[in-house]
Amino acid sequence: MPDLDWLPDPGPWAERLAALRQAPSWDGFVALANTRLNAVRTNALARALDAAFPEPPQGLARPLVRLAVLGSSTVSHLLPAIRVAGLRRGLRIYLYEGPYGGYRQEILDPASGLHAFAPDDILLLFDAAHATAGFDVAQDAEQARRAEDAVRDDWRRLWRAARTGFGCGLIQQTLLPTPVPLAGSGEHRLPGSRAAAVARLNAALHDMAAGEGIDVLALDAAVQRHGLPAWHDSVWWWRAKQEVAPSAAPFYGDLVSRMLAARRGLSRKALVLDLDNTLWGGIVGDDGPAALVLGPGSAEGEAFAAFQAYTRDLSRRGIVLAVVSKNDEANALEAFERHPEMVLKRGDIAAFLANWDDKAENLRRVAAQLNLGLDALVFADDNPFERDRVRTALPEVAVPELPPDPSGYADRIAGAGYFEALSVTAEDRARGRHYAVRQEVAAQGGDLPAYLAGLDMRLSWRRFTAPDLPRIVQLVNKTNQFNLTTRRITEGEAQALLTDPDALALRFRLTDRLADNGIVGIVIGRRSGRDLVLDTWLMSCRVIGRGAEAAMRDAVVAAARDFGAAQLVGVYRPSPKNGMVRDLYPRLGFKEVEGEEAEERRFVLPLDGAEPQAVSIRIEAEA
Repeated sequence: MPDLDWLPDPGPWAERLAALRQAPSWDGFVALANTRLNAVRTNALARALDAAFPEPPQGLARPLVRLAVLGSSTVSHLLPAIRVAGLRRGLRIYLYEGPYGGYRQEILDPASGLHAFAPDDILLLFDAAHATAGFDVAQDAEQARRAEDAVRDDWRRLWRAARTGFGCGLIQQTLLPTPVPLAGSGEHRLPGSRAAAVARLNAALHDMAAGEGIDVLALDAAVQRHGLPAWHDSVWWWRAKQEVAPSAAPFYGDLVSRMLAARRGLSRKALVLDLDNTLWGGIVGDDGPAALVLGPGSAEGEAFAAFQAYTRDLSRRGIVLAVVSKNDEANALEAFERHPEMVLKRGDIAAFLANWDDKAENLRRVAAQLNLGLDALVFADDNPFERDRVRTALPEVAVPELPPDPSGYADRIAGAGYFEALSVTAEDRARGRHYAVRQEVAAQGGDLPAYLAGLDMRLSWRRFTAPDLPRIVQLVNKTNQFNLTTRRITEGEAQALLTDPDALALRFRLTDRLADNGIVGIVIGRRSGRDLVLDTWLMSCRVIGRGAEAAMRDAVVAAARDFGAAQLVGVYRPSPKNGMVRDLYPRLGFKEVEGEEAEERRFVLPLDGAEPQAVSIRIEAEA
């Protein structure tokens, strides 16, 4: 069965669970969820959680997620695993299980329990037997094509009805390849074969979902890695109509929770790497760069090089790389500079800490240097002592269990799903260059204003357009620190802003002489009489410290005047992570007004006489 092998062993499981039952602690449940649990233990933990917390405790940093699970077969055995996997990512998941096979009525009937539940996300699970009911092996190519078109059209109608009725996130699972093949390697030559139809429908699902704004739970990819017997047991199918085997439920729950976390901007953003016996074989301080095991010449050396290539590709995809190693810095850097088989280069590393300090303390420094939270970091180290030390001192940091052989390092980290991405934008792919710019800024911090002036920064802005929406939704849903209200947005809500006459929705792009930073800021205002109430104002953390917020303010002032507003009303709602912007509005010339709302502060800026504030940035309105 697929195993949560990146998680540590729970140790004295029975004693830990008994202690939680006797003295319930939400943090204790989160800690136990972050261990390697099989299906039996997962279900036991979920029952203990339900008994201890019938309702989620108040005051938790992350919001409640209302997830509806609708299927054509039995899904109830998957729900405890989804809840426990949510704990693993700090999510409080409140679940609704639709009636067996009743997914269509639940979505279409306004009086259904689903409508009363008001989900934030809907997960659709269709079993292969149900999805391929219209296929018959006797069909010719045209008949099979019509059967396939009917399934695709039905899915599309269902998605659109759900989006209209709920405006929530939609996830659909790919079909498990459970139909028994009839022609082996020539199965694709049987147009009406159910086995061949599953492969075609899965391929179509990926293509269709991209155009419809649906997220795909790629169970077909998991089956390719683990094999069908790890995911499906025909005994359980015929006895209980459980298409996903009960033993696979913990991994299934983790796949679901990754997607829910990614939708909310909670995927990890940085991979922090040890060096000796993690990026190469040997101890660089003792053996010297020339003696390190890396590259052609041995299976182990090739495995280390392959792991470096994997981390480099993560960086090119948008994951920030850092190094924390117990080493003399000169020795560590010498390996990067002199070893001919080094795949990673020093320029790939955004933060490089090689010293003899405690690694937990160094990870705190990395987070500060990158302007990221500790919960954005993944720490990879071959040493079990260091892994345990960091888990104990910094439970927010993800620390995967690495296998004894380096050939399994990349698979282990990839399998953990730390860097789940529902979309990958041009801004993501360019993130490594942006952090290099940040290092250059820091290096010249003695004359920062002069340096910023020399960057030739330009802030361009325009109202939302359809091509910008994927990046806009991503940025709104993942930005936590420079975010005045931490309001989230669905793709449907963003689409509606394009035609809402009472909304002013702006996106901002920052370029300079070194790079195009892409879309880095969002402001959404709504008309209230002559006021424009700013219920969303956020900026990517990678451009913090460059004065972009002042330029954004000047652009908003100009746009609001054209919109017919008399004054701006800025809203600040405190969160555990956005303390850095608590005084943003006063710094931008707004005056605080007393209000009755205990959970938010409001600030006003009359547009008459609002003077420009940007100093080092040119502001350009895009057509």
